Amino acid sequence: MSLTESVVESLRLVGLDPQYVQTVVQRSIDEDLVGGVDVTSQATVPANQHSVMDLVARGSGVVAGIPVAAAVFDIVSAGSANVEIVAVDGDRVNPGDVLVTISGTTRDLLLGERTALNLLCHLSGVATATSQWADALEGSQARVRDTRKTTPGLRILEKYAVRCGGGVNHRMSLSDAALVKDNHVVAAGGVAEAFDAVRSMWPGLSIEVEVDSLEELIEVLDAGADVVMLDNFVPDQMRVAVGIADEHAQEHARSRVILEASGGLTLPDAKAVGATGVDYIAVGALTHSAKVLDIGADLRPLT
Repeated sequence: MSLTESVVESLRLVGLDPQYVQTVVQRSIDEDLVGGVDVTSQATVPANQHSVMDLVARGSGVVAGIPVAAAVFDIVSAGSANVEIVAVDGDRVNPGDVLVTISGTTRDLLLGERTALNLLCHLSGVATATSQWADALEGSQARVRDTRKTTPGLRILEKYAVRCGGGVNHRMSLSDAALVKDNHVVAAGGVAEAFDAVRSMWPGLSIEVEVDSLEELIEVLDAGADVVMLDNFVPDQMRVAVGIADEHAQEHARSRVILEASGGLTLPDAKAVGATGVDYIAVGALTHSAKVLDIGADLRPLT
């Protein structure tokens, strides 16, 4: 079932591919309809009954995925449901705030309810977790950004939710940029060797190199890395690393290399890490461990 033009436009406006969203939503609905029908609604709800459903925040946070939820009801109703979008992705909401109002047949609303909430609660949880980091880093130059530790099949949506929360996306796929990590170093025989191998094969590609010591940092600075990931550095080491990178840039009359802190960092660490002068803080938990934002669905008769 194709999306209606209004829903397609709402997805495009926020930078989401309508075909991708349609595929994700349809697969989720198909999971609910293994066996053919919603047996409970078929037995309890007249086919011609119409209702209104409000998607309502039960907790406080930042919402993401409103157009995706709209797409759910668009698909289950074959375009017949009327979807009124009240909140906008990136809005901060509180308990009781209505996010979306949908009117249509009761069976369609109940069929779409769980899929819409699954996606909306999860994406809003990612946006909320990201916003907490962004708030904690306010006043520093550091930005929080995500990783590839995403739910299979939902990466585009999860990274979109990170942006809604005020974060920055790292690479979307393995071809966007090179990231030389410890296992690449082992395979290549050294940090510099790994960097040189990537630069030789992909001369125009941005290369980030993971280091776990100040000695390795100096090595990759000399090699010409574009971005350096400081893996499991404590704030004092990060501060020294920033100083080394600054000095190296001055000596070579170039911009300072971008520095990214990574490795088990938690929200209480944010302020101290941001104060070191690093540019980014990589937080896999934004996508792999975000607590959902509690959002409910309230059904009421159509008057």
